[in-house]
Parts: sequence; structure tokens; C-alpha cells
Amino acid sequence: MRRRDREIREFNEILEIMKRCRVCHVAFHSNDEYPYVVPMNFGVSEENGQVTLCFHGADRGRKHDLLRENDKVSFVMEDAHEIVTGPRVGACECTMEFECVMGTGEMDYVAEEEKEAALRTLLEQYGVEEGKADYHFHHEVVPKVAVLRLRVNHLTAKRRKVGLP
Repeated sequence: MRRRDREIREFNEILEIMKRCRVCHVAFHSNDEYPYVVPMNFGVSEENGQVTLCFHGADRGRKHDLLRENDKVSFVMEDAHEIVTGPRVGACECTMEFECVMGTGEMDYVAEEEKEAALRTLLEQYGVEEGKADYHFHHEVVPKVAVLRLRVNHLTAKRRKVGLP
């Protein structure tokens, strides 16, 4: 990381940022000239220091084709706050306050018997929890949905706040 003064090193702080994010951009390897990046809804969980991201969607398409070829992916998620302008920002007088998390890991498919738990993790990411009025979970569609799991093996995070470096 070029700007070490913006780096976030505290593991629990990184997890809190991840829980505030709403979209995770996942980059898949491709035999084409460019990687293939997909913005996806996600859920984050942690157990004994192992961070896992869960995703859901259709069971076919380009990301699935690429995943079958190479399970190693990169990701980024950000929690943007606001555009800040003026002399207090610095030389260019325009910046964005943000927090972001970037990482790598290996992605696979969640087994049928683990899908419901993974989907609940995804719902919790967005504040939808069992017992709340907005909770809807249709068990009959679970077999028709692909649920992906990304086991994170490397994380970095940074923050830009006006008034801080």
C-alpha cells in the first residue's frame, strides 16, 4: 500500500467496515485480455480469524464459467462517505472521504445443506433478520440458486478522512 498513513491494520475494524459495505466487486481471471469484474450483493462472516464472503445468484453465466477454470479471485468493497472540496483538502481541492477493503481468496460453491445458513448471512448484511417485519425467506427457491463462498486469504483496508492524512 502506497499510503501507509491511511492503512487500517486492526482486524476488527476491517470487519466493521466490511459489514457497512453494500456491494462487493469480485474480479475473476479470464483468458481474455482483461479480468472480469462483477458487482455483487454479499454477506460477511468470521470464525477464528477466517473471513468468508457469501454471494448468491443465477447458477450459470460468465462468472461461473471463469470460476470453474480458476477459483482464485480478488475483491474490493467501499463505504464512500462524501465529496469534500475546498482549500482544507489539499492541492487539488477535491477528494472523497471513504473506507475500503481489498483482498484475495478462493471461491467455491456452497453445498446444498449449507445454502440456507449462507443466505441468512447475506440477508443479515443488509439488516434483514428473522423475526423482523421485512424478513422473507422462500425455502423452495434455495435449490434453484447458486451460492458462492469466498474464503479470504489476504485483506488490506484504508481510509481517507478530511483532516487526517
